[in-house]
Amino acid sequence: MQVYRAKGKRYKLFPVGDEERSDSVGIFVAEKWVDSVVSVKRQSKRVMILHMVLDNGLLNVLTVYAPHSGKPEEEKESLWNEVLHLVSCIHQNEVAVLADDKNGNVGSSNVGYDGMHGGFGYGDRNADGSRILESADGLNLVICNTLFMK
Repeated sequence: MQVYRAKGKRYKLFPVGDEERSDSVGIFVAEKWVDSVVSVKRQSKRVMILHMVLDNGLLNVLTVYAPHSGKPEEEKESLWNEVLHLVSCIHQNEVAVLADDKNGNVGSSNVGYDGMHGGFGYGDRNADGSRILESADGLNLVICNTLFMK
């Protein structure tokens, strides 16, 4: 097990990606939780899903690295369809967490998205940010980093 240290704690990296580490994804898991990991699966070069068994059931952690601004819309749309499909397949009794970099700006305003946007953010919403909020709305998710002031 390759172990990393940060602030006195130990973590294992579950990397999933191509050999060049370009557009790859991964997730760090605290060492005390490593034995709870039951599977790690690469869905595509930009998406992985890690399954952990916890006391109360199964935790599904989806790690997503979205195409940045300037990439073709078809590539972005394909990724969003993949993520929407994966989340919709998770049983409602299981917990799903999206840990990702969606490369969009949801902005500081939560107008039209109250309940999934907490009202804390920066600047103006861009097209990719709108896509993030539309997906969150469709999946009944919350953009957690908009719930508190940075």
